[in-house]
Amino acid sequence: MTTLLEIKSSVLRQVQACPTFRRRAEGEPAATNADPPEPAAGAWKPGDGVEFFAHMRLILKKGEGRQGLPCPEVLLRSGSPAPAEPVDPSRGLRALTQEEVEMLYEEALYTVLYRAGTMGPDQVDDQETLLGYLQQVFGTSPEEHAEAIERVKKAKAPTYALKVSVMRAKNLLAKDPNGFSDPYCMLGILPASGAPREPGPRTEQRFSFRKGSKRGGPLPAKCIQVTEVKSSTLNPVWKENFIFEIEDVSTDQLHLDIWDHDDDVSLVEACRKLNEVIGLKGMSRYFKQIVKSARANGTAGPAEDHTDDFLGCLNIPVREVPVAGEDRWFKLEPRSSASRVQGDCQLVLKLITTQRDTGMSQRGRAGFLSYMLLLSRLLQFEHRSEEPKASCWRGELSGPAATILCLHGAQNNLSALQLAVLHWQVSSRHHQTRTLDYGYLLGLLEDMQAHWEEASSLPQGQEESLADSFNAFSEFGLRLLRQLRDFFPASNSTAVYRLELLLKCLSKMQIFQPSFEVCSFRTELNADISAALKRGNREWYDRLLNTKSPREQSGAQRLAGLVELADAVYEDLQSCYGIYASLFHSITDIDFFTLTFRQLERLVAEEAWVLTEELSPKMTLEVASGLFELYVTLADIQRFWSSIPGRDSRSLALAGIHGPFLPAVKLWLQVLRDQVRWRLQGAVDVDTLEPMDASSKHSSSAATASLCFSHIQELWARLAWPDPAQAEALGTQLSQDLCAATLFYTELLRKKVDAQPGAAGEAVSEPLCVVLNNVELLRKAAGQTLRGLAWPEVTSGPEGVLPRPLLGCAQALDEDLQQEVHTVTAHLTSKMVADIRKYVQHISLSPDSIQNDEAVAPLMKYLDEKLALLNTSLVKENLSRVLEALWELLLQAILRALGANLDVSADFYGRFHFTLEALVSFFHAEGQGLPLESLKDGSYKRLEEELRLHQCSTRECIEQYYLDKLKQRSLEQKRFGRLSVRCHYEAAEQRLVVEVLHAADLPPLDANGLSDPFVIVELGPPHLFPLVRSQRTQVKNRTLHPVYDELFYFSVPAEACRRRGACVLFTVMDHDWLSTNDFAGEAALGLGGVGGIARPQVGGSARARQPVTLHLRRPRAQVKSALRMLEGRTNKEAQEFVKRLKELEKCMEADP
Repeated sequence: MTTLLEIKSSVLRQVQACPTFRRRAEGEPAATNADPPEPAAGAWKPGDGVEFFAHMRLILKKGEGRQGLPCPEVLLRSGSPAPAEPVDPSRGLRALTQEEVEMLYEEALYTVLYRAGTMGPDQVDDQETLLGYLQQVFGTSPEEHAEAIERVKKAKAPTYALKVSVMRAKNLLAKDPNGFSDPYCMLGILPASGAPREPGPRTEQRFSFRKGSKRGGPLPAKCIQVTEVKSSTLNPVWKENFIFEIEDVSTDQLHLDIWDHDDDVSLVEACRKLNEVIGLKGMSRYFKQIVKSARANGTAGPAEDHTDDFLGCLNIPVREVPVAGEDRWFKLEPRSSASRVQGDCQLVLKLITTQRDTGMSQRGRAGFLSYMLLLSRLLQFEHRSEEPKASCWRGELSGPAATILCLHGAQNNLSALQLAVLHWQVSSRHHQTRTLDYGYLLGLLEDMQAHWEEASSLPQGQEESLADSFNAFSEFGLRLLRQLRDFFPASNSTAVYRLELLLKCLSKMQIFQPSFEVCSFRTELNADISAALKRGNREWYDRLLNTKSPREQSGAQRLAGLVELADAVYEDLQSCYGIYASLFHSITDIDFFTLTFRQLERLVAEEAWVLTEELSPKMTLEVASGLFELYVTLADIQRFWSSIPGRDSRSLALAGIHGPFLPAVKLWLQVLRDQVRWRLQGAVDVDTLEPMDASSKHSSSAATASLCFSHIQELWARLAWPDPAQAEALGTQLSQDLCAATLFYTELLRKKVDAQPGAAGEAVSEPLCVVLNNVELLRKAAGQTLRGLAWPEVTSGPEGVLPRPLLGCAQALDEDLQQEVHTVTAHLTSKMVADIRKYVQHISLSPDSIQNDEAVAPLMKYLDEKLALLNTSLVKENLSRVLEALWELLLQAILRALGANLDVSADFYGRFHFTLEALVSFFHAEGQGLPLESLKDGSYKRLEEELRLHQCSTRECIEQYYLDKLKQRSLEQKRFGRLSVRCHYEAAEQRLVVEVLHAADLPPLDANGLSDPFVIVELGPPHLFPLVRSQRTQVKNRTLHPVYDELFYFSVPAEACRRRGACVLFTVMDHDWLSTNDFAGEAALGLGGVGGIARPQVGGSARARQPVTLHLRRPRAQVKSALRMLEGRTNKEAQEFVKRLKELEKCMEADP
């Protein structure tokens, strides 16, 4: 056995699934003719079908990008610069006259020459640099520049003022008994003469507006102003504005005191505030007030005792105020070293001019107008034409430009809102003449929105100018949206981002609309956007229609162009859904996709209706091909709409358009049927029946056929015919044509392989293996294609179940192909029959002196070599089929060898039993080969039984014969009828009592349709009951339901009835007077379970027992096998038993 185990089926353990065939995008397999890349769509004529399927692939290729809803990542394919937007120099601010330019130039020089305040770190502090920059901006010569500077210097200096906003203070000292203070501010400008002197070491003190007369008269202050008193707080909020005239910017100071306001307090009032005292400090202050009031007898004391308490002061030199102004927290200072103060005060400071000796001021031009003109001039200068990325410019100004604008805005007292508005007005106008970055414009709008709470302070003239700029920019933006596809193509990510920013700008503008009282927007912007989009859609469609399918041409000439138009519309709708729709919906709340889809779908439908009506009477193959391609795209458009949740295609203009296309589709499918056959014929003609490559086991024709079927399935899915009845007719015809083409292909293969000469002595034919693989591949491809041809039924059935015509077609085709596979497999294995029989005969003739594994080794080696070839040549499914066929061949060969060798030694049968077990292990291959359930079924059971019986004695074989009868079950219980009996054992009499009651539904065996039945009752096996003779009932004439009610007694010992195989055999016969009796059926009843034998009889009548109904049957193969074993025995007992059964078999009909 060890020698045999070394010969293992390594081939079967390495069986792997055949790689799934994948459709090559490049086209047909290499063995076929090359397909033209772009064939002309014409009237398809007989040929090899290559051109037709190449055109079909072009149609399918268009549908590859139409599966499901589009993704933005797929559509955005380019990051190149966006297309240039149209600009119009006339849409900017009006051009200035020469006089106005000179006045603006002097205004800018005046701003620089008379600047005041401290320059910031990011500003240019050098005057010459600023003046030189202005010379460049205005393009003046050095002489003109010097003259202008001289004129400006001779002008009167501006009158400066300090704008002070007292905002709030925090963390002040508590001066009142309740733990709070009642703070207020006193502030004014200290001229140079009132500046405090340097204090000595013992008399350090600071200026205060409220110093008493005993300390000298009050120092002079200009325009001393006071805020409101904020009661009971340490964190007062004032938000009060003051303007102080400045005589000398370099020396004047802003002085601010914060005081706690104290009214005269009487004793009664002091007592009343007892509950307001907070803390120990407040309590001591409270008692001091009580004492002061008591000493004064309830009247006010000296003024110095009841003056307001000092909380802190600030001294800010005007020259230190930044040019751009500042918003800052200042720490409060004491007025002397003895003062105790704490806290901070927030001030907003800004140096402005109240009088300017310039030409523009003299002519009454508002400061915001001169700022707007200056800003426009600087923007034009900064945004040079040689800028490499001019459309991406975000308005970044140079240092001199930003400094000059800051000086001019501050000097003209322009608020933050006014500055934001002016920058928007100038930049939005400039954008229409020279493209800017939309992100910069959006930032200007957001800056303006941040200060929009000050809108009430906006001058009327500036408000009107702002409204005009909004209207101008909205008109410009709407013009761009009308040409959306030109300036913002969906495939360009840069352009799409610009569109997003443009929409945000337009949406942001609507925030300001309710605030305009003087001049509001002319219309609702969202309505204007929708109207612009609709108009743009129509203009784009008309332009496309005139280019691709002008109405001046004939219908046949327009057809190809209309197909291109429909494809372009579908791609545009994809862009609308994947790119534009989300932008418009999230920013403007406009459903751009629905708006565009409804409009374009209706326009395409109108063109299709008109064209189909014109072409229907002129239907040709060329027209049918074009109409079919057009309908496929129209169906894609409908399916696109339906794939969106919540959309119903029944409301579309395309909903009923399939009707006019039906004749063209029918004609095209007829062409498809013929072209498939021609394509398959051409593929088989050039097929060499060799594997395409190392990774595949099928030939080129199978790949071509599979690819054709795949194309048909994809095309049917895209056709998606909506009418169920028409779809059923089209699908049924297409499936029948597909089945016919499949069988046509297998017939072509069979003829080709039959025509090839076979190699002499070749047991495994490679062409046959390839044909087998081809058929299997096509079986799978055709089955998958047929399942993909399902159509919507009129009456909806269970989900996932194919329509009945399609299911029947698929089942019939699968049966035909399985039969074809079986035929080819039988042909392939038939070449191995002679060799297998030879090796099996070698086992049977091997002498008893050699070991079993040595006798079996040649057969195992042969099988291993052949299966290695088969594994290399066959796919897994076909290898399993061939293994099953070989297994059956081996079993039949061994059965044949056993039948040819009767009455041999037990070692002979033991060797074949060893062979059988070795073959099972070989073909199972540790789970990688055939399953054990399949191996040990059918002929294996018969062979195993014969081998077992051959090793038994004669009596054991006879007992097995009766055991088989007891195990036998009737497969058709009603075919041979049934017999009712009752049986028990009388221990006292030592006899078996058998009662035959009646029979029913017996088979008619006479010409009159009836029978004359009687029952033979006998005990078996004979060697257990050697002295017992069989008995029989009376004959019941002309009936199929005889009633007997007869008792039979058999004197037998109970021990014999308990033996293995002991039974009562009932044989029903049809009595014939002139010929041999006919066999009707038989049944066996085991004696081991009869009452009185299995257990003692306990009281009661035996007739009271329930009858047993036995189903009659005919002897089957497993019963006859024991009989064949006995036929080969030469001993007397076996021969007599067989002789008696032979006599009974003469009466039996052949088992159907």
